[in-house]
Amino acid sequence: MNYHPIFKKAKIWQRELINRTVLAPMSRVSATTDGMATYEMSKYYTAFATGGFGIIITEGIYTDASSSKSYDRQPGLINPDQCAAWEKITQSVHKSPTLIFAQLMHGGALSQCGENTLAPSAVQPVGMKSVSFGGEGSFPLPKEMSIEDIQKMQDGFIRAADYAHKAGFDGIEIHAANGYLLDQFLTPELNRRIDRYGGEIRNRFRVISEIITGIKDMVPESFIVGLRVAEGKVNDLTYRWSGGVETAKELASQIKLSRPDFVHVAVQTGEWERDSFYGDGTSLASVIREITNIPVIANGGFHNLEKAKTALNEKHADLLAIGKAALADPHWPIKTRDNLLTVPFHRNMLWPEATISHTLKIIHKLDTVES
Repeated sequence: MNYHPIFKKAKIWQRELINRTVLAPMSRVSATTDGMATYEMSKYYTAFATGGFGIIITEGIYTDASSSKSYDRQPGLINPDQCAAWEKITQSVHKSPTLIFAQLMHGGALSQCGENTLAPSAVQPVGMKSVSFGGEGSFPLPKEMSIEDIQKMQDGFIRAADYAHKAGFDGIEIHAANGYLLDQFLTPELNRRIDRYGGEIRNRFRVISEIITGIKDMVPESFIVGLRVAEGKVNDLTYRWSGGVETAKELASQIKLSRPDFVHVAVQTGEWERDSFYGDGTSLASVIREITNIPVIANGGFHNLEKAKTALNEKHADLLAIGKAALADPHWPIKTRDNLLTVPFHRNMLWPEATISHTLKIIHKLDTVES
């Protein structure tokens, strides 16, 4: 198994990566009520580092106190205390040769806990809130953001990225996928604006490109700034762009101009082939990789090693994110590489709340066996 391409070393961003595995960002509902990362979260993330993941991407972190929170007990990066709490986690993770990125997100109209939500346009979200994340009932009708609202939101991302750098993260991932605020700007059905942030894709992407520029102007050049995009949404799993591959190409061209350091292409359902491919045999990941020449992370069931081999060997992606299999067994990379049995995933690990408690029980068992 050492010869499988997912376990090969890689040199990206002038960094030596121990392999091509990435811990996928997964919301955990496990911070304090005031958004502080906890000791339990440190144990949780450290386990993935000692378990052999090349890169860790954190759960979504909120970026301002007014409207960005997606659910209660979500961690934030908006003040020195939250920064210091995350610094304890990055220091622990960095005892292993693993990189850790902070995922920065704004829930927008899909907040599970907010009633006065913001969005590019006042469009009622489809679907219902998620019980696993403390939500109940339908989403409220959001307020259309003013230019001042947009500028405040962008400033929140930029300040949070600066805090992430100060907290010792190796980089950040801007969450512009899965139906959350920045994806709402990208989605024409949700963005009906007629100003510089609406209309053609160049304008709809503008809010993201300005965030990328603002962050890169703030942090050192060595700090990695990535972008997450997707078609599917947490509240609309089957959503696909009506323009198909042509829309993918248009988006890729805008991404290329904004020059993030990587692009993380998400598949909301976890089914990479079913929900990522176009009729010509290309995938969203391969289109973005070819047009941008920027490193691409793909996700969608890559604990299946045949699928992982195809994605890497056929140049769809440079790195592969693992989600549910990692939740079930944080030592998935090492154990899979060494042909050892891993703990299988089961639905109860996300129910009744999507907390880290289930994974911590597994970590305790792993620690007990290894000691």
